[in-house]
Amino acid sequence: MNEFRDITLETCKGWLPPRPGDCHKGCFGDVGIVGGAPGMAGAALLAGRSALWLGTGRVFVGMLDTRVAVDPAAPELMIADAARALRIQAPGCLIVGPGLGASDPARQALHDAIHSELALLIDADGLNLLSMDADLQAMLKGRSAPTVLTPHPGEAGRLLERRTADIQADRLASVLALGDRYRCVAVLKGAGTLVHAVGGCVWRNSTGNPGMAAPGMGDVLSGITAALIAQGMEAERAAVLGVCLHGAAGDLCVAEGRGPVGLTAWEVAQAARRLLNGWLQP
Repeated sequence: MNEFRDITLETCKGWLPPRPGDCHKGCFGDVGIVGGAPGMAGAALLAGRSALWLGTGRVFVGMLDTRVAVDPAAPELMIADAARALRIQAPGCLIVGPGLGASDPARQALHDAIHSELALLIDADGLNLLSMDADLQAMLKGRSAPTVLTPHPGEAGRLLERRTADIQADRLASVLALGDRYRCVAVLKGAGTLVHAVGGCVWRNSTGNPGMAAPGMGDVLSGITAALIAQGMEAERAAVLGVCLHGAAGDLCVAEGRGPVGLTAWEVAQAARRLLNGWLQP
């Protein structure tokens, strides 16, 4: 395989149908997030807000920092412990990694999530834990439920035991190797994010801008993608639409004067909500 399929708005904006008039919150799935170790609570909260704002029915944020009891900016988020976040109901999607750290409880949470029958998105510290643990890798390959990995080039290098420079030198080969090795939907982030599911094509994104090289952007992408899966979208499509929407939201922020310098992940999440609603109800 040596060709990309470019992600365009026209390709993917019709994948999530408009909401029926008689819907309720139970129609839109659950997202359970595990992360937020002491000093990194913001990462888990950003993922949670993004999942909430992109339409998930219920969002449980399992914080390893037990001092956090509520998110004043999004009190609809249900702050819980990791075990409760992992017990969400189907349909749903788990996220493990935003601000997770590398503690024994963090590894246990990843272990438990891998054994879940729900869709699973692993990002950030979850990817680093996975790269260091052959047992977790073997368990991941045996999952029957969908798995999405969302590494940046450095994390991809650790997952594939390669240098970051080697990942960047051949991004196509790298995303193919990630998908094949971990039996997952691989999202290789960066300029021109690539998405590949085993047996499928390689998608290439064209939205986004340098202002998105900022803290928390990956947490927002995780929340967006998990929200789409929880609402019933197939994992590959959710990843493709997620990266397109995420980048387009960043572009909208820049067009309105909120970047590229100083653009924040919070602003991108809010812009993504606005864009998605426009796509659903043009």
